[in-house]
Amino acid sequence: MLTTDFNFNLPQELISQHPSKIRGQDKLMLLGRTSGLVNHYMMDDLPDLIDDGTLMIFNDSKVRRARVYGIKETTAREIEFMFLNQIDKDCLVWNTMVKNARKQKSGMRYKFPDGTIGEIIDFPGNEGTEFRAMKFAFPLTEEWFEKNGHIPLPPYIRREDTEEDSERYQNVYAKETGSAACPTAGLHFTEDMLSRLSAKGIEREFVTLHVGLGTFLPVREANIENHKMHEEVFTVPQVTADKINQAKKEGRPILAVGTTSVRTLESACDESGFVKSGTSSTHIFMYPGYKFKVIDQMFTNFHTPESTLIMLVSAFAGRENILNAYNIAVENKYRFFSYGDCMLIK
Repeated sequence: MLTTDFNFNLPQELISQHPSKIRGQDKLMLLGRTSGLVNHYMMDDLPDLIDDGTLMIFNDSKVRRARVYGIKETTAREIEFMFLNQIDKDCLVWNTMVKNARKQKSGMRYKFPDGTIGEIIDFPGNEGTEFRAMKFAFPLTEEWFEKNGHIPLPPYIRREDTEEDSERYQNVYAKETGSAACPTAGLHFTEDMLSRLSAKGIEREFVTLHVGLGTFLPVREANIENHKMHEEVFTVPQVTADKINQAKKEGRPILAVGTTSVRTLESACDESGFVKSGTSSTHIFMYPGYKFKVIDQMFTNFHTPESTLIMLVSAFAGRENILNAYNIAVENKYRFFSYGDCMLIK
């Protein structure tokens, strides 16, 4: 299967550069998973579209202010780093994604806004990639990122972050800090919407998957089977695993909110769909032909052409159904990507 099989024509003006004026005031497309039928709603209609007995699973990862600018000592030039995760037991070394990575070499030092010095060191597997390992004299805290960092808006949002993004590029239920990008399907949910779902008797539980920027890396292989997926750490609490397994036994649907929740659940289960609790990592890559074992329904955003995310939703609902739905979304001027509109597949 070719990467180009997942391309579609998307006008630039439909790539949302800002959130909706009011959180949750977004268009919602309902897509029949097997029929391919499309219906148009608003996010406010969601509780009426969810079946009684459905168990919703959300990713409660919280976005870190992970985009930090350092001044290179040798040139005094400002360089942008995206801090992804710690990679040593002493918590002194971070894996980062850096612009012009080929020019940022081992031994180079950078001064960050508060005067902290970081030095690039060799790390296996980073050669020839966008990633660089950076070592510090002391562990970086979340307070350090709050003081020195910026909201890590994705590259297709072509502007600097603002104070509005501090609130709007974060889910209202986010709790566990660690993501370098927001699990953006959750951005459509308000406290009022969560209350309305609870009032209808719709259960919800949480998993945690910290999103790395590998999510935004392009698929560079012509054949998608040759693409190597990035790795992400996830946690499934015992209560979540128990609720999912009970719902499966009772024949109740599992609705995953966002592709990160999908990746977590499909990585945490055995072949029969039994979900295990605990912390692990995944590089699961879902494209057409993948057999889903846990989830029955999906709530998601509209994704970029030729990305692993559009391949994932195509695995779930069929490539033809997804591309047809996306073309309809373009015709109806839906907003795309992180700050865009949403889709319920069931």
